[in-house]
Amino acid sequence: MSPDTSPHTSPTGPTTPRTPSQHAPPDTALTAELAAAQRLLDDLTRSVCRLEQRVGSGLEVRRLRSDTEHLRESLSLLRAASPEDPDRPAPPTPEMVAIPDQPYDYALWADADDEGLGSRDRRAP
Repeated sequence: MSPDTSPHTSPTGPTTPRTPSQHAPPDTALTAELAAAQRLLDDLTRSVCRLEQRVGSGLEVRRLRSDTEHLRESLSLLRAASPEDPDRPAPPTPEMVAIPDQPYDYALWADADDEGLGSRDRRAP
């Protein structure tokens, strides 16, 4: 294709393709991208299912199906970690637990066995 017949050329010069999220406000841009990725992944999953019906479930098709499942899991993790998702509640703040510097009371382990050594009052095998 010659430079003057490029699909992304306007009378004022080259343009870049725009996705819907590039026109959206910044707080919804990530949400829109994640939703678009989910729709595309759903389309891919349907295509893989149709392909499996036509050619059978050979090794290659099983690998492709597994890859789409991994993509679905990854997208789900990305959505869960998304800081801009307004529907997601804020994660709970973990509770700080103070650990004293003093040694623990040895009576806590009076009846415990030492791992691999057995009880304190018996000899190791």
